[in-house]
Amino acid sequence: MGSSKIIWTKIDEAPALATYSLLPIVQGFAKGTGVEIETSDISLAGRIIANFPDNLTDDQKIDDNLAMLGRLVKTPEANILKLPNISASIPQLQAAIAELQDHGYDIPNYPEEARNDAEKVLQARFAKVLGSAVNPVLREGNADRRSAVSVKKNAQKNPHRMMKDWPESGSKARVAHMQEKDFFGTENSTTMEKPDDVRIEFVATGGQTTVLKKSVALLEGEVIDTSVMNVAALRAFYAKTIAEAKNDGVLLSLHLKATMMKISDPVMFGHCVSVYYAAALDKHAATLKEIGANVDNGLAGVLEKLDQLPAAKKS
Repeated sequence: MGSSKIIWTKIDEAPALATYSLLPIVQGFAKGTGVEIETSDISLAGRIIANFPDNLTDDQKIDDNLAMLGRLVKTPEANILKLPNISASIPQLQAAIAELQDHGYDIPNYPEEARNDAEKVLQARFAKVLGSAVNPVLREGNADRRSAVSVKKNAQKNPHRMMKDWPESGSKARVAHMQEKDFFGTENSTTMEKPDDVRIEFVATGGQTTVLKKSVALLEGEVIDTSVMNVAALRAFYAKTIAEAKNDGVLLSLHLKATMMKISDPVMFGHCVSVYYAAALDKHAATLKEIGANVDNGLAGVLEKLDQLPAAKKS
């Protein structure tokens, strides 16, 4: 029997525990079967190191595994186990850079506000690491996230006890979601009748058109999907849901899921932060603008910026 290879992705935070605990079991189970289990580092730290080898020693450098896997997924022999990974925000990126620097890696700092051409180049290089950098690359192949039929049937036959109806008096927990004008409500899909190139444009209220992507090649039968988020509706939904959670005395937990988390999630998260803390943010808007505080990076990012102020003004 010929040998086969499974790529096990090395990632960040809690899912890394699966690598340390489960991977040795999988390797032991596969021993002698002709199935080789190989690890590939696509963690946030790994992506940073791979993209900034300029000032690293030979021992510190690692290959750009994400790019390699991106090529592999387009081949029939690709078999990759992708564990959950960080869709890195700017604060997470900065924390990872600081930790690498503490361990002797000469990685440049991320310039939040590019003041010259060199910093603009740095921002562009870090853009390959930020946000949902992994998913768009690995999903270019035949990524199937569905459960096996046998697993699905077993779950249907033996539902988990938490899936049963909850007593009305047992919990105040509930799920709230937008009813209209969100990505789901505005989704529009088109199946291509023939191969063609399309471009992505943004048309402003005044009619000014900005080309976001000049050309996207599509195949016959390929599906192109578009959707938009109405910011006014999003902020109204946030305000309503925050008020309801406060009145009901329950914890407010925000879950965002957009196809391109690299762009959408930080912006939508920022709107939630700005609605929740509207009174304080409006009161100190001028000062926050002066120090470059960005709610898209979360409240922690705003508080860190406040450290730049003189003690008297900060208090």
